[in-house]
Amino acid sequence: MALFRSVNSIETGPAIYGDGVMLRAPLLSDYAEWASLRQASREFLVPWEPSWPRDDLTKAAFRRRLKRYQRDLRDDLAYPFFIFDSRTETLTGGVTLSNVRRGVAQAASLGYWVGVPHARRGYMTETLKCLIPFAFDSLRLHRIEAACLPKNDASIRLLEKSGFAREGYARGYLCINGVWQDHLLYGLVKDGTGGH
Repeated sequence: MALFRSVNSIETGPAIYGDGVMLRAPLLSDYAEWASLRQASREFLVPWEPSWPRDDLTKAAFRRRLKRYQRDLRDDLAYPFFIFDSRTETLTGGVTLSNVRRGVAQAASLGYWVGVPHARRGYMTETLKCLIPFAFDSLRLHRIEAACLPKNDASIRLLEKSGFAREGYARGYLCINGVWQDHLLYGLVKDGTGGH
């Protein structure tokens, strides 16, 4: 079960605790660890992510990223989190609820990454176990959507194990690693089903 701690500053957002993981908004003090983990994981991550800008790992780019995160949090557009091992306080990856749509939709899109030293060690499974209740109960979302490449077996397993149902196949859906690629579409609705 997830524990939530509200933080007064809208710029930092909430902290979420799960079994062995702690999620919180990125801070400038995370830069060195984040840049090191992303650099060490570059080859592992590039096939699954949008193309990295040339200056992506610079401190200036990280500052711009933090400003965008703060604006998105303030405007209820996205909820970015870094994922830490709660025992060692080591950064393991990141997860974001983005493209928040209110009104009749009450939905958001899920995106995530994990550093190569922490892959396939259960961090993302535990992250989703505490993030999903936060999305539904604290953010009052009704639906979470996710998309992954058809060849990304690890993401398919993660989403299906976390209760997401495969809902479709979108041709040329996202530009990943510089190429418009087809994606499998997944959804999870608040009653705990994938909608079937």
